[in-house]
Amino acid sequence: MSQDRRTAFVLAAGLGSRLKEYTKDKPKALVSINNQPLIKVVLEELIENGFNHIVVNVHHFGEKIIEFLGGFSTALRSNGNDVTIEISDERPLLMDTGGAILQALPFFKQSKAVLVHNVDILTSVNLQAFYDDFCQSDDAAWLLTQERPSKRKLAFNGQENFIGRYNSETEVFDGDGELPADCKLLSFSGIHLFKPEYFKDFEVNPCYVFKLYGEIARNHKVASKLIKPEYWFDLGTPEQLKNAEQWLSSRR
Repeated sequence: MSQDRRTAFVLAAGLGSRLKEYTKDKPKALVSINNQPLIKVVLEELIENGFNHIVVNVHHFGEKIIEFLGGFSTALRSNGNDVTIEISDERPLLMDTGGAILQALPFFKQSKAVLVHNVDILTSVNLQAFYDDFCQSDDAAWLLTQERPSKRKLAFNGQENFIGRYNSETEVFDGDGELPADCKLLSFSGIHLFKPEYFKDFEVNPCYVFKLYGEIARNHKVASKLIKPEYWFDLGTPEQLKNAEQWLSSRR
């Protein structure tokens, strides 16, 4: 692996059902925020953070994302940017977040680590610093977390290792046994990092990523990394999208 290779995986295959008023004729990745497609904003942020190998998965209106990425890549080359963008095509079958990683593993053969970034998350987190620090660690994965209100929480034991998910509304814990009294419950940020070697023995099937992380954490460290960025937005609903637009516009 090249010492300066930084790989990111942008999850852009979702149906965008919570944004259905915007996604009737386009994928969520191409919904605009302040007149820019979400995926363009995320890609530019990744490139500014030093990521030069980016894989994007597609499903819903996948051909439109592929077309956009073709033009985006051409513009990058014309500006002298040495960034490789590849497509993990899920148009035949949506693989969910875990299956998406498993299907895309062939793209990561030369990558020591991969940063996974949901296409509907915008944040000021220093992604390059997290990636470089993670590469130097012995951990299998890092889950970027926050202390914010959320019904769905990630649970970590005293060693800050992932032990499962907890739904505070239904009081259901999907880890082994009962939820430990001394565990830490944190909200997921939509960004995580993993080392491909820890996924190679799973069968490629649609599945949720936390199911895989739960199995990996039995023998390896899947750690929580708390973030407190200047801004973090989940753009999953029209209201969240509008709030982010207003906040980001006010900073200009």
